[in-house]
Amino acid sequence: MSSSKPIAGPHSDHCFKGVKHTGEPVGKTLEFGGLSTYVSEPKSGEAKGIILFFPDVFGPFFINNQLLQDYFAENGFLVLGVDYFFGDGIHKHPEADFDRKTWIEAARSRAAAETPAWIRAVQEHYGNDKKYTAIGYCFGATYALDMAGTDQVVAGKVDTSLSLYYQAQSYSTAGFAHPGPLTEDQFRNVKNPLLILAAETDHAFPPESRHRAEAILQEIGASYHLRLFSGVAHGFATRGDPEVEISRWAKEEAAATVTNFFARFI
Repeated sequence: MSSSKPIAGPHSDHCFKGVKHTGEPVGKTLEFGGLSTYVSEPKSGEAKGIILFFPDVFGPFFINNQLLQDYFAENGFLVLGVDYFFGDGIHKHPEADFDRKTWIEAARSRAAAETPAWIRAVQEHYGNDKKYTAIGYCFGATYALDMAGTDQVVAGKVDTSLSLYYQAQSYSTAGFAHPGPLTEDQFRNVKNPLLILAAETDHAFPPESRHRAEAILQEIGASYHLRLFSGVAHGFATRGDPEVEISRWAKEEAAATVTNFFARFI
C-alpha cells in the first residue's frame, strides 16, 4: 500500500447518489483480460485514439455511463469501459441497510488486482502503436491519474506485488472528474498532460485539496488543465440532473472538454 499522503477521498454518500439518465446506448460488450467491457466505436472512419474509461461505482454498463461513452465515440474515439465491478455496480444494491463500506473496500481490492490484466489485454488486442488516453470518474480517477504518470512501465499503486501495471509506450493524456481517493505522489508522478474536472462542492476534493494538487503540478512543471464548475457537486459529470439547467450544462460541458482536450494531444 502506498504511504503517500492522501489528497482526495475517501468515498462517502455523495459517491452513490445521482439522477438516472434516459437514452438508447449503441455500444457492445466484449471481454478483455477476463473483464466485461463496454465498447463504443466511432460511426465512421478510423478512431482518433482510444479512450480507456474507468467508471464510477455504477460501472460502465449503467445507462449514464453508456451514454457518456457513446458521446465520446460520436466525437471520433474508440471507447473501452472496464467493468471492474463484475456486474455488481452499486445501483444493484438499493436496499437501505446495504453495507456500502464493505462493498467499496472489496471493490477497490478486486479492481486493483484485475485491472492491470485488462489493460494489458487491451494493448495486446489493439497494439502499442495506438494513441491511448484515459478518463476516470470518482472510483476510476485513480487509474486515470496513474496513466498520466505512465511513460513505459509503472508499478501497481494499490498492490505492489503487481509486476506490470501499464506497458504501453503511447499514452498521450489522461483526465479525471470529481475523484475518489488519490495521493500526493500520484500527482508528483504526472508526466503526461492532465485534465481535471472539478465541482465547486465536493466532499472528496475540496478547495484545499484542489489547491494542493495544483501546487504539486506547478512544482513539477506538469502540463495540466483544470476546470472548476460552480453550482454543481460531486458526481455532476456522470450523474447530474438533466432537468436542472446548470447541472445539464456542466455535465455536457465537462464531456465536451474531455474530447477537446484529448484531441489536442493525440
